[in-house]
Amino acid sequence: MCGTLPAVEGVRLDKWLWAARLVKTRGLAAEAIAGGRVHLNGARAKPSKEVRSGDRLEITVGQVRREVLVRGVAERRGPAREAQLLYEETPESVAARERAAAERRLAPPPQPAGPRPTKRDRRRLQAARGRRA
Repeated sequence: MCGTLPAVEGVRLDKWLWAARLVKTRGLAAEAIAGGRVHLNGARAKPSKEVRSGDRLEITVGQVRREVLVRGVAERRGPAREAQLLYEETPESVAARERAAAERRLAPPPQPAGPRPTKRDRRRLQAARGRRA
């Protein structure tokens, strides 16, 4: 028997997202897919859907939206350098991400709603609402 592994044609979508380091855990990958934040070739997919080379993925994680082309598949998570070889981000996606990052940097920081109410203030609020603490 030869010491080589069989060539992998396709891998589960949740496993691939994890192996490509686009999400931190496989559970988060499955949650993103179930939540409709991952589209495979323009359509919503299930975590068990097979990903193959040449597929197009649209992924939204937090505020970051990426559009990537699958260049390779991997069953296991490896070093970040190897994970970057599994996909290629489209130029439009890179430009949109950089534009959004620049807008976030230029936006003023969010202001707090105000000082925290004291116990006395909370009791007055509850009394005004007709509730009893």
